[in-house]
Amino acid sequence: MVWLVVGLGNPGAEYKNTRHNIGHMVVDEMARVNSLTWSSHKARADVAAYKIGVGIDAPGVVLAKSHGYMNESGGPIKALCNFYKIGIENLIVIHDELDIPFDAIRIKQGGGDNGHNGLKSTTGVIGANYFRIRMGIGRPIGQQDPADFVLKNFSSVEKPEIPSFVSRGADAIEYLIKNGLQAAQGQYNQ
Repeated sequence: MVWLVVGLGNPGAEYKNTRHNIGHMVVDEMARVNSLTWSSHKARADVAAYKIGVGIDAPGVVLAKSHGYMNESGGPIKALCNFYKIGIENLIVIHDELDIPFDAIRIKQGGGDNGHNGLKSTTGVIGANYFRIRMGIGRPIGQQDPADFVLKNFSSVEKPEIPSFVSRGADAIEYLIKNGLQAAQGQYNQ
């Protein structure tokens, strides 16, 4: 069985460490831990692949980051699903989530886009019933526009927590693949 794991984010150095790019950070961590090299795919995405464990039944994982902007995520994701012959039931999307406190992780399958342009684009192209690893970034304080907030770097208070947060996001993905949705929700949705 093969899984497609897509980290949502925006391309370019100016977005690299922003809240909106936490999905890219998680798949980058998965690639680093597994000593993978990214390669460019014709679906306008960078990809890297590995197996979780050993043996013929070990699940395969294709990690991906789109070359396009967040609101264009759906096209590359659909192209990758088609290329690797991966159904929506084996798609995991990692994204930033305003409605969850910073450093919290929630896992779910299906649902709405909650105003998230990456999810909106993905759902519009392939449907809504894919898995989501929701990486909590919290809401902006005061009157700051959420659209501006997600495009800012993490605060000086948050930055020291990012490596652990990203690592836990990577662990949540592998836990979901190995143990299923109910077990993953029990482990992470607390």
